[in-house]
Amino acid sequence: MKSGIAVPILLALAFAMLVPAPFIINTAPYEASMGVVSKIFYFHVPSAISLFVTAIVCGIASAVYMMRRSPDADRVALAAAELSVVIGLIVLVTGPLWARKAWGIWWVWEARLTMTLVMWMVFVSYLMLRRFGGAGSEMLAAAVAIFGMALVPFVYWSVNVWRTMHPTTNVLPTLPASMLWPYVWCQFGFLFLYAALLLLRVRLERNRALLEQAYLSLED
Repeated sequence: MKSGIAVPILLALAFAMLVPAPFIINTAPYEASMGVVSKIFYFHVPSAISLFVTAIVCGIASAVYMMRRSPDADRVALAAAELSVVIGLIVLVTGPLWARKAWGIWWVWEARLTMTLVMWMVFVSYLMLRRFGGAGSEMLAAAVAIFGMALVPFVYWSVNVWRTMHPTTNVLPTLPASMLWPYVWCQFGFLFLYAALLLLRVRLERNRALLEQAYLSLED
């Protein structure tokens, strides 16, 4: 499916799922100790999973670029890195909002929180390298992206290795149906939106490259 067809379909799916999401979340029961604040779960966790996805996409595209010098792979990596920073910011904002009610503190330097912040900063570094690194910075940035991707399993699995305030990874499979299906709904909504934004950003970068080539050809 070409991106020109895929983008409207993905945006329509994201719109159809995210617009009614607050009403669907409203049907889910409150968590006993946190009350209405527990509903942040339905935005925080899907955004965190989406962060893992875009970090992996960026890392794989960067590895392909390093091996094949593919401009298309480089554009995908750049787009995914930008979305990693945006989605990561959503995670880092919604997390403390939830933590303040759940733990009584906005931030604590436990394993998952700290590693998520480090991973986010890695992708910020990627974008800074691409912007200010000069000639050849694409290769160095690609190596940084691969490092960022390598952090994903550590962030995900950290709650099972270290004693942290986050629940372990077996929470999602054990959710009651009344909480699981609103989560799944929101998760797919986030992923559809992410896929649409990724394709749009790749298309924009491709058009920018074509415009630059046309400008250079006119100068010659």
